[in-house]
Amino acid sequence: QFQLVESGGGLVQPGGSLRLSCAAPGFTLNYYAIGWFRQAPGEDRELVSCILRDMDNPHYADSVKGRFTMSRDDSKNTMYLQMNNLKPEDTGVYYCSVQRVPAMCATPYVHSWGIGTLVTVFS
Repeated sequence: QFQLVESGGGLVQPGGSLRLSCAAPGFTLNYYAIGWFRQAPGEDRELVSCILRDMDNPHYADSVKGRFTMSRDDSKNTMYLQMNNLKPEDTGVYYCSVQRVPAMCATPYVHSWGIGTLVTVFS
């Protein structure tokens, strides 16, 4: 199990922005496929965004396309999720993750999870 250290959640009004960070001490992040997931109250955990190993272009869930941007800074060994134009339905606990396989981001293939950070979008 790898340690993933998340930060950046909080309270924001609709239309606002937040940036989540996930640092990876002790291992090299770009050796793995990485992803951001979220879980709303009473709902299953869902994939938000993913960067496969050896790829630079993120994939996004349809619900966040055009609003969220995932990135990875290899010099800091950290992944980010920039969230703009936030909506109440974006509320949930956000988790960063490292995948077991290089070409897939999905909950059954997660090797390690961050502890999660709460994002609340309120009107």
